[in-house]
Amino acid sequence: MNRVIATLLGIIFAMTANAEEEKGIIGRVYEDGLPVIYKFVNELPQDSVRSNLSWLTVISWKYDGESNNGMPLNDENQSMIVLEDAIEDHIEKDQVLRHVYSRTGNNLKELVYYIHDQDKFLEAFNKALSGHPRYPIEINFYQDAEWEDFKRLLNDFETAANK
Repeated sequence: MNRVIATLLGIIFAMTANAEEEKGIIGRVYEDGLPVIYKFVNELPQDSVRSNLSWLTVISWKYDGESNNGMPLNDENQSMIVLEDAIEDHIEKDQVLRHVYSRTGNNLKELVYYIHDQDKFLEAFNKALSGHPRYPIEINFYQDAEWEDFKRLLNDFETAANK
């Protein structure tokens, strides 16, 4: 993916995870001339956490953002927030997964997690979303025991911040 880091929008935001405060980043890059917003915690989890979560899991939602500079329209964005909240409230708190980043822009929303077991994740995912409307999403799993995808993202933003 060819991306140019343009701006770090918000340096620190607070997220509560197991009653501990974590530092995070909200940053903007450009892909094909369109803005893409990333949100992520700005550090790798401890080795003990990473070693147990070897599957990179990407939930992708393609949308038509042509009339909104590549961003989702409000109604669709609200549905995306409902999906993300359901995952966070019902799956992440059960420690089935670890959120690493989300990205929105260039006609694509991605929620990216690391998980231990695909079947357990899908079972928890379907349970958490029972009663929800069907979302136009695709879920892909990639073996990434070294967390290379997330390390690349951290490096990209660290490099931009130091310029």
